[in-house]
Amino acid sequence: MIKRLIAVVLALSVCVPVANAATTTTLAKAKAKITPSPSPVWPPKGFIVSKDGNTFAKIPTAKELVGLASNDKVLTKALAKMVDGVPVCEKYSCGAVQVASLIGCTWWVITADIKGAVSSEDKTIKTFGTVRTTLGETGAKKYATILIVSQEPIELLHSVSNIKAVCRKDVPAEKVPGTTYTIAP
Repeated sequence: MIKRLIAVVLALSVCVPVANAATTTTLAKAKAKITPSPSPVWPPKGFIVSKDGNTFAKIPTAKELVGLASNDKVLTKALAKMVDGVPVCEKYSCGAVQVASLIGCTWWVITADIKGAVSSEDKTIKTFGTVRTTLGETGAKKYATILIVSQEPIELLHSVSNIKAVCRKDVPAEKVPGTTYTIAP
């Protein structure tokens, strides 16, 4: 019964002539509002500042790293890099650091140690090697996230620690960007 009533009302509303053709109503289309991403806060919150007050660094959490990768094509590409058919950080122990500089850097040098237990039986912590990663130029007050990839298998549960980031203003005498892993003696 209700369906018939609705059908009759709709039919009548279509058939009834408009009394005054000059009084037609046009609905305005609502414009979509796009909210731009907020500008990064300066000085960066949660970052450690260097002694000279120029450079800032922060170790992102895994959740933060995923968020950073969603807006950074270089980081996304680095995380998606495959080694033997496996994403690089599912094969090797990895870390990351987020850096920024007040005046900009010609290039960055990031160093870190790879530490972990000697074996599953021997829980003695040992440094297995050092990773040195370089990154190209960053502008003043611009953030960059650097992925630190070791060559230590992830199943050994080694960690990336003692991360240091240095903002360089000279011309690099080496390939930038690049990563080298040196096994500890």
